[in-house]
Amino acid sequence: MPNSSDQDRTGISPRVRSWLFVPGGDDPSLDDAPQSGADVLIQELEDSTPPDLRPHARHRAEQLYDTWRAAGMMATVRINPLAADGLADLTEVMKGRPDAVHLPKVRDPADIIDLDAEITRLEAAYGIAPGATKIVPNLETARGIMQTFAIATCSPRVIALLCSTEDLALDLGAPRTQEGHELAYCRQRMHVETTAAGKLSIDCPYTFSDTEGCRIDTLYGRSLGYSAKAAVSPQHARVVTDVMTPSDQEIAKARAVIGAFEAARQQGLDRAELDGHLVEVPSYTSALQLIARARSLAVI
Repeated sequence: MPNSSDQDRTGISPRVRSWLFVPGGDDPSLDDAPQSGADVLIQELEDSTPPDLRPHARHRAEQLYDTWRAAGMMATVRINPLAADGLADLTEVMKGRPDAVHLPKVRDPADIIDLDAEITRLEAAYGIAPGATKIVPNLETARGIMQTFAIATCSPRVIALLCSTEDLALDLGAPRTQEGHELAYCRQRMHVETTAAGKLSIDCPYTFSDTEGCRIDTLYGRSLGYSAKAAVSPQHARVVTDVMTPSDQEIAKARAVIGAFEAARQQGLDRAELDGHLVEVPSYTSALQLIARARSLAVI
């Protein structure tokens, strides 16, 4: 029986459905983040943290990540580009042993190779197990999107890639809309190339305030094949988590597909018919994958 759950395909837990960016120097937001319902928390040191707040934000890392992990969340951080404040960010936040480091505005593999080297140096300096710190490239430019596969495969530390919204639309010269049509190709291409590389693809955040729009946007991402999505609002984290989790209706349908196909096979048939639809091997395999994902998320 095939088994291709997210953990098998990407090597990381499937409980990484929702990735919440938290302003890095906002103490109340950082402290309240574990109540958001997100699977992964990201201390955001780039655009959401003014330069004068970055020293304080970095200082919080050592205690903050332990607190987040104790609450059951994956603790990650987005630093600035290395050519800006990124190296100063990294030198301090590595003392907190983040599970992963996000690098913004990744344009090509060289950006990740440079970050890998700095992380390797700091792991040795701080007594962290070699290779323990993972990398999540954030693709925010047309150039980065066009090099997704190369970026995804340039370092064994890369576990996932995240698609941007605002900066990507800006780079494309496209007006940002709630519908997100301007980013459709980028979202599709990034998912295809990231999946081909065997890594987790994280869909772009919905950057408008309404929760219904977030739900619709997350459903669209899931229809493309995404199983994870970023969020910039705590109110959106539970929406993303819910949509990225197999529902009771989906589980029931998958079980019906599996039952119909296996019954047909026992009769020597190569396919089954269920509710007017032909069930062939790909549909059967997809149903098995959904059940495996539901089990890994403990919803069945």
